[in-house]
Amino acid sequence: MRYEYDDGGRAATGYKGDAGDCVCRAIAIATGRPYAEIYERLARETGAQRDGKRTKRRAASAAHGIKTWRKWFKDYMADLGFAWVPTMEIGSGCCVHLRATELPSAGRLIARVSKHYVAVIDGVIRDTHDPSRGGTRCVYGYWMLQRPLGIKAAA
Repeated sequence: MRYEYDDGGRAATGYKGDAGDCVCRAIAIATGRPYAEIYERLARETGAQRDGKRTKRRAASAAHGIKTWRKWFKDYMADLGFAWVPTMEIGSGCCVHLRATELPSAGRLIARVSKHYVAVIDGVIRDTHDPSRGGTRCVYGYWMLQRPLGIKAAA
């Protein structure tokens, strides 16, 4: 799979250094929306999370990872026009890898791989580094854009 460097507008927003912001970056890249807009929404929702069985209350930040299994996150992705496509089941083993022959060649995807989220646009990996591990990186599932950007779902 081809790779192109893309920070999703992070540097242009004024952020420096490394951060655990791959979810924010991938959404900004896949939607073409400003990094600051995505960051603010993810940070606000993360800060508003209540304590759960697996997580304690966290600061309002999108720079230290996002709990993507939370309902608010799934609702946000649906609002943006994405639908979740699982590629693994418990006990199934890895069936889909981060390679061109195993993912849709057209469209905007946000792939979930081990400890990372990455944007894939028209078969091209767009991130700050190449996370494919030479095509061996397992894809647990991906968010696929279902409607044109800027079009709201019917209420």
